[in-house]
Amino acid sequence: MKAVVYEKPFSVTVRDVDDPRIQHPNDVLVRVTSTAICGSDLHMYEGRTAAESGIVFGHENLGIVEEIGAGVTSLSKGDRVVMPFNVACGFCKNCLAGKTGFCLTVNPGFAGGAYGYVAMGPYKGGQAELLRVPFADFNCLKLPPGEEFETDFVLLADIFPTGYHGCELAQVSPGESVAVFGAGPVGLMAAYSALLRGAAKVFSVDRVPERLAKAEQIGAIPIDFTKGDPAAQIKEQTGGEGTDKGVDAVGYQAQAHDASHEEPAIVLNALVETVRPTGMHGVPGLYVPSDPGGPDEHAKHGQLLVSIGRMFEKGQRMGTGQCNVKQYNRQLRDLIIAGRAKPSFVVSHELPLEDAPRAYEKFDQRIEGYTKVVLHPGHALAA
Repeated sequence: MKAVVYEKPFSVTVRDVDDPRIQHPNDVLVRVTSTAICGSDLHMYEGRTAAESGIVFGHENLGIVEEIGAGVTSLSKGDRVVMPFNVACGFCKNCLAGKTGFCLTVNPGFAGGAYGYVAMGPYKGGQAELLRVPFADFNCLKLPPGEEFETDFVLLADIFPTGYHGCELAQVSPGESVAVFGAGPVGLMAAYSALLRGAAKVFSVDRVPERLAKAEQIGAIPIDFTKGDPAAQIKEQTGGEGTDKGVDAVGYQAQAHDASHEEPAIVLNALVETVRPTGMHGVPGLYVPSDPGGPDEHAKHGQLLVSIGRMFEKGQRMGTGQCNVKQYNRQLRDLIIAGRAKPSFVVSHELPLEDAPRAYEKFDQRIEGYTKVVLHPGHALAA
């Protein structure tokens, strides 16, 4: 089959790899119809992880069930399904508690598994024509047949639930004010989710004009951090108090206010200043224990200088960790079907799989309006 394969930093290629096969009675094989490029993929693409040459990328996957293991009971050939990026067993202590992002079964020695991601288990990614899905009864979410809502539904694999998870970590409630740092796909989904949850005022902080424009289109207030300290800008619009809640949708490759260099802790510290006393932070933005490209020795080992004293002084609380997609994806699917949510507004390009190398390059450079790319294996869809 054709698949997107990592070669070296800033280089992926589309080439033939072995087809996946049923390895366990609980497996299914899915013919991938849509698979998205994630900002998290860029960490590997840029060489900022321990990813080795040969890994097949892709953890945001949707398609049609093509082959079924003998032990699968709830799925049939031809079912349209979307898979959480989390690979989970459904029966370990964490899965039973709903913490499927931290499954204790699928990746021995590590809490959590994922498709096509470094250190997240042996599961090939879905930026390919076929995908093996383990524990398929648990991991596949059925969708209505056909092609309707295709680019909405593929976002249920990761960024829509992850943005919502950021709001859940911060316990965003109706009538509150929220500052979302980062207006990439996850940040836009966090701002969108805050509005869905009834937030009265949502600020979206970024420096890329296309992203800020997208945020404004959905009703968020754009804040360009290159034009001044974002905390100060937001306080000016909240009577000097700051917001009730904050979401970090940036992570460890955060940029300094002048965008001249990386400052890994700058968003965390900006949130401490932006959010009012006793407020809460949700941090779905990715932080890693090892960053080969970190700007200093501490950052290379995931150790950041965070203003914990100031956070303590303000009595703030913080929730962190990757999204447990299955906590949200069924409800978010039904919001899409009911016409209450349309997350595909973030999708800027729909391309055939063969265009993945060009898409990675342009998405990484944040040029030509590349905000979110969906690849369609087997389909030459226009941008």
